[in-house]
Amino acid sequence: MIIEAAMLGRMTTTDPDTADDASGPAGGTEPSDAVASPRVRRLEWGLMEIEGLAPGKDFVLYPGGGHLWNWATHGTRHSPGIQPGDLRELLERGAAVVVLGLGMEERLGIAPPTLELLRQAGVEVHMKETRAAAALYNTLAAAGRPVGGLFHSTC
Repeated sequence: MIIEAAMLGRMTTTDPDTADDASGPAGGTEPSDAVASPRVRRLEWGLMEIEGLAPGKDFVLYPGGGHLWNWATHGTRHSPGIQPGDLRELLERGAAVVVLGLGMEERLGIAPPTLELLRQAGVEVHMKETRAAAALYNTLAAAGRPVGGLFHSTC
């Protein structure tokens, strides 16, 4: 997967040991004309709390909102992983940056057609362990970036 991810060109990875915690930076501001992405307020095994949404296990988040992530909608499984349909909503809702949480133990894969969709879309993409993904997502959202994400809070 690292080789496939490198083909995206704009994909980045960071060391989870250096990532901010999932609460995000203090004092972040957003441009008044931007549609804010909801923040991850709490994350633990099997539970996420998202600003403005009911608690749940897995989430789809995008500028202006989000909802529970129902893997059955697009046939997502741990392997081959995240499906193109899972990402289309993020792109359609204006995400210019995509953060993918691969699970607390990074067992969620990303299907090759999904990687191709991301490459073609030309968006900035980050794939990380879910805690690190949530921290980065919050940092980007606090900076006013149009960020979307898929988050899996268990394995």
